[in-house]
Amino acid sequence: MADRGDLEFTYSLIDRIFRLSLGELADFSGAKYDGDFSLSLEQAQRRKHEFVAEQIGIGPGRRVLDLGCGWGPLLDFVRSRGGAGVGLTLSSAQAAACRRQALDVRLQDARRVSREGLGGFDAVASLGAFEHFCSPEEHRAGRQDEIYRDLFARVASLLPDGGRLYLQTMVFGRRMIPPDRIDIDAPRHSDAWYLALMGRQFPGSFLPSDQEQIVRAAGPHFRLVASASGRLDYIETIRQWRERFAARSARKSLLKLRLLPRWLTSSDFRLAFTSGVSANSICFERELLDHHRLVFEKAPDTRPS
Repeated sequence: MADRGDLEFTYSLIDRIFRLSLGELADFSGAKYDGDFSLSLEQAQRRKHEFVAEQIGIGPGRRVLDLGCGWGPLLDFVRSRGGAGVGLTLSSAQAAACRRQALDVRLQDARRVSREGLGGFDAVASLGAFEHFCSPEEHRAGRQDEIYRDLFARVASLLPDGGRLYLQTMVFGRRMIPPDRIDIDAPRHSDAWYLALMGRQFPGSFLPSDQEQIVRAAGPHFRLVASASGRLDYIETIRQWRERFAARSARKSLLKLRLLPRWLTSSDFRLAFTSGVSANSICFERELLDHHRLVFEKAPDTRPS
């Protein structure tokens, strides 16, 4: 899994730039346009939250766990619907930002959830965190399926029979190249180079091979009840993010100046900061990546008592 240091690099180091660009409750996961690209970014993110609420049942009195809660946009939505949300993140800056909004967020590894530590929930959601749950090293060691199976077992232990899990994640696409060809020294603008740029932007993270790998891992505890690709929606989300990040402000300029020492001393930081979210967009356009919205329902425990 991407460890705390990896996620601090990706999310905490430029936390304030995210919040200045996308708002205090910055929503850094794919929005839901459903092909209507006349929607604003905020409207499409609201549509996503309403879809999640419909699928897993967010409402008054419902307790909802958000694995990898980011800056808390879904938790804020749960609160607006009268529910009680608990969020987990490994980014100290995200946790601090959420707490300033009076959200219940714990600095905790989402892969280690347990009923003993968190209690039970009516529903669980994870939007964009699943991508960080397996590292390249764990993939090469053949542990990816094991990691996913253990996570689903832990999530199932938090839910009643029939309880639902909403999972939104990137996966490798139908035109993905063999992973051993990914190389930052590959020709610029090649598939291998763009995928390597993504690796620098999100260190310690390795994607699921496809939707089927996720469904198999969930199978002992969950049945899939709905699935849809959000690849085209994600491309539009990234386009609108880029506009927000590029919008100039004195405060953002000052923050970038403060990052200059890191820029000068870290080649990884220069690559991650320069690529921004552009590498992701190109990988989606080339179908090196796909994006899925998956709704699971916990199956009844049929083991003998």
